[in-house]
Amino acid sequence: MVKINKNILRSILVLSYINVIVIVFVGISKVLCFLNTGADRSKMLHTEIKKIDQYLPQLEWAPLKNEGRPMDMQTLKAIETDYLDAWYVKHVAYKTNTLNGIKDYYTKHARTAIFDVVTQNKADRISIDATTLAHNINLDFFSEDGQLAVLTDSNVAEYQRVFKRDTLVYDVKSLATYKAILLLEDGFWRIRHLRKTAHENVPDTIAPALTAVKNIKGINYYPQATPWDMYGTAFNPNRIAKDFEIIKKAGLNTIRIFVPYEDFGKANVTPEKLEKLTTVLDLAQAKALKVIVTLFDFFGDYEVLNYTLNRHHAATLVNALKTHEALLAWDIKNEPNLDFESRGTSKVLAWLNTIIDLVKSIDTVHPVTIGWSNAKSAHYLKNKIDFVSFHYYENLEALQDTYAMLQKKMPHKTLVITEFGLSSNKGFWHPFGSTAQDQANYHKLCQHIFAKHHIQFMSWTLYDFTKVPKEVVGRLPWRKQTQEHFGFIDQNGETKPAFKYISKE
Repeated sequence: MVKINKNILRSILVLSYINVIVIVFVGISKVLCFLNTGADRSKMLHTEIKKIDQYLPQLEWAPLKNEGRPMDMQTLKAIETDYLDAWYVKHVAYKTNTLNGIKDYYTKHARTAIFDVVTQNKADRISIDATTLAHNINLDFFSEDGQLAVLTDSNVAEYQRVFKRDTLVYDVKSLATYKAILLLEDGFWRIRHLRKTAHENVPDTIAPALTAVKNIKGINYYPQATPWDMYGTAFNPNRIAKDFEIIKKAGLNTIRIFVPYEDFGKANVTPEKLEKLTTVLDLAQAKALKVIVTLFDFFGDYEVLNYTLNRHHAATLVNALKTHEALLAWDIKNEPNLDFESRGTSKVLAWLNTIIDLVKSIDTVHPVTIGWSNAKSAHYLKNKIDFVSFHYYENLEALQDTYAMLQKKMPHKTLVITEFGLSSNKGFWHPFGSTAQDQANYHKLCQHIFAKHHIQFMSWTLYDFTKVPKEVVGRLPWRKQTQEHFGFIDQNGETKPAFKYISKE
């Protein structure tokens, strides 16, 4: 028995020794592997900051005629990326009065000035909400050793909103020219010197569109099966074509459609979505219908730092559609005044202003408007838009006076009511709601008023819907039911009494 116990003990000791040796060898191998591979280059070069689009100003390089060493495209792209990132982190620093990222993109000499500005602004409770919208860069010099680059950045389109103690002091658009020297350090092209050599403020002027809207008799459109998801996997051109035939035969000539910002890929518009949008305009053209394209649906950001991303999105859409024969006008955003309280009126208006400028700089032909949710807000940016559009869901008894008031306030602007309607939602959740006949009477009176005062109109909407996303009206069942029953055609595909008054008495 004693001998057996000794053998067991000896076996345990041998196995323990083997386990210790294995653990030591595994540990040594991991250390050697780490030493051989070196540091993680993605962290060493801070490329994690570039994994997402955060700053996409318009940028053009002049033809390369620089002194010194010839420039290769890979290095030029690296300079461009680090140069723009340097602008971005400086904007963040001046907005937040923090210094995150500054050491990565500015040399010790250059960042001293930024540190001084941040320190002073923090003491004075000043913040600068700014971005650049366009750069035009010339490479002046690239050193023989590939470590230094000299740039001239001309006509830099800048936008700034300056706040003191959280109160807006001023906002300004300007054009400037900068001379920049960049050094290659630790894989980064860091700014060594950035000096403004010229500067001028840009007046807020804008040219009117070359075409005008007239005699609009239209409707806001979503397919019945896919409201608020018109360009998704259930996209059905045949169904849309049949709907457009119904709209045309009903005596209407225009549709208003919506482009959701996130669904279309935000800054980088998804080609498949854009193709579907183009198909919708093709189908409208085949039925001789004009289209008002409403941009930035389900969008509510408005931050200056993100202007370049928003502009990139809009520029893609406008460039793609501006020559389409079905296009009638651009609606910059649906009901942005609903964001005044939560986002701030001045912030929303500033964002609208810059998007209008962008759209008009690309498309000088088609008019631009904003789909205000009510007549009260319709005067905002009246000098920037080509025609005034607003929605009207109030009492019809006040419509004629409201319209006359707007005509008096803006005598040289065309007015269009781009949404109006009544839900036939009487039921369990709305025992005192309107019936289908009430809805018909409502539209009959609307058409009488429109004809009497020559009012251009677009109703809401062709169909009753069976499903309304919570993002549209929330989760409350009575609100969903109301939104489901604004249509002229019911959920079973039958025309409602109001269909008789979809266009005229």
